[in-house]
Amino acid sequence: MIEAVLFDFGGVYTASPFDVIRDGGATFGLEPDEIMHLVFGPYDTDTDHPWHRLERGELPLLEARELLVELAREQGHDLDPFEVLKGIAVGGSAAEILVERTIELRRDGYRTALITNNIAEFKDGWRKLVPVDDMFEVVIDSCEIGMRKPDPRVFELALERLGGVPAARSVFLDDAPGNIAAARALGMETVHVGTDRAAAVAALDAILAARNGQGPT
Repeated sequence: MIEAVLFDFGGVYTASPFDVIRDGGATFGLEPDEIMHLVFGPYDTDTDHPWHRLERGELPLLEARELLVELAREQGHDLDPFEVLKGIAVGGSAAEILVERTIELRRDGYRTALITNNIAEFKDGWRKLVPVDDMFEVVIDSCEIGMRKPDPRVFELALERLGGVPAARSVFLDDAPGNIAAARALGMETVHVGTDRAAAVAALDAILAARNGQGPT
């Protein structure tokens, strides 16, 4: 049976930062894949790219920004990535259907956790968007633990903090394909979240129904 449901934050409860970056690339005359690589690096791996170091809490925001600007300049672009990212740094609104379903899951006895690749300076902003304490038993923030998805140790730590739930008894929801692949490789059930959040909830409920004989209450 499924015991735990684990969630990403950005792109699950809020607009995807990847979509924000792709859309913003046109403003700078860049193709979506090009600006994605400039800002986030090879996101589905864990490297020393400034964005990855920022998410691991190894760099302060302003230093990472300078490095990203210099990296873009070396590739022939006059680009400040944080001008593109302003739309997700603060503000925005949460996907209520997923917020409500997460609260229901916890009320129904499922262990729930948030696993977010995030930035220390954004912490107050994203936590104001959802009722974190009502939704999650455990919060794993990359900048606090010094690791970021898709490092498998991040998922293992979350499951350990949930009381040692086996990977095979858990479900993970994320909008990043690399993170989904990493979770699946550990034996977790997965749901890839797109723009249709209702479809993601339906996919999650189908897994719970198949494994536990339980849908939404």
